[in-house]
Amino acid sequence: MRLILAPMEGVMDHDMRDLLTGINTFDLCVTEFVRVTETLLPNRVFYRTCPELLQGARTSNGTPVRLQLLGSSPEYMALNAARAVKLGSPGVDINFGCPAKGVNKNRGGAVLLRDPDELFSIVKAVRDAVPDEFPVTAKIRLGYEDKSLFLENARAIEQAGASELAVHARTKVEGYRPPAYWEYIGKIRENLMIPVIANGEIWNHDDAMRCQSVSGCTDLMVGRPSLVTPNITAMIREAVGPMSWPSVLQLILQLSDRDRKNGKWQYHPSRLKQWLNYLRKAYPQAQSLFERIRALKDADVILEIIYSDLARAA
Repeated sequence: MRLILAPMEGVMDHDMRDLLTGINTFDLCVTEFVRVTETLLPNRVFYRTCPELLQGARTSNGTPVRLQLLGSSPEYMALNAARAVKLGSPGVDINFGCPAKGVNKNRGGAVLLRDPDELFSIVKAVRDAVPDEFPVTAKIRLGYEDKSLFLENARAIEQAGASELAVHARTKVEGYRPPAYWEYIGKIRENLMIPVIANGEIWNHDDAMRCQSVSGCTDLMVGRPSLVTPNITAMIREAVGPMSWPSVLQLILQLSDRDRKNGKWQYHPSRLKQWLNYLRKAYPQAQSLFERIRALKDADVILEIIYSDLARAA
């Protein structure tokens, strides 16, 4: 089983990837998307999204990191994909799954699932521009408004030359509401020759086993579960429970230290609240901490509260 850390725009940045891969056994990470319009982006844009390019495209514990692109222009997606691998990305992933309204309004992400021919054109252009030894992968949802094109979209991506396909088992309209329709991933897998990766509602070992059984996929991708229960790969691989709350507090302190060192301290309060919003789905203590810091904007004051909580929990 391969476990892949999903891209999550505005959440899964370099520091969060590094933190989570340090305590997990992910086989691969995919970055937040680089937005491609009608231009060849400068190197600094790629390095900003994927600082790991400067260290062999791996996190500090050695987990490979693949850069993701989002856009609708085959020509400029191809040009930027070629630049991404030239800068060191071990392949390129294409985002056809982002449900954000602003992204979809500008012809990016899941809205492209309305047109299989457009998917084909983009993937083929990228595949033609990237040397054969580098994988070109894609992530999709089951559709935009409905699932009527789910198989046609998947086939178009395969026929265009994609190396593998990750499928989030819901449409754009379904968002992140349970359930995940793993059976549709199974139909895709049965009809494609390339590897298919299942994504959606994989929160623990039992979910992973059910997903594998229903979809027939060996490889899985997780995003939100890694933020809710940070030891997610051990939960899936070893059927253990969530890590302890004191251990989570230690992780929060590690993120605090990174944000201070990396010049993100002024943004740390909002970033921490965002993470606690996920953590409170599994930890009652996270709900309590969230309520106590909700109105606070001073990162140093928040840090004192976290240290106090850790001392009481020890």
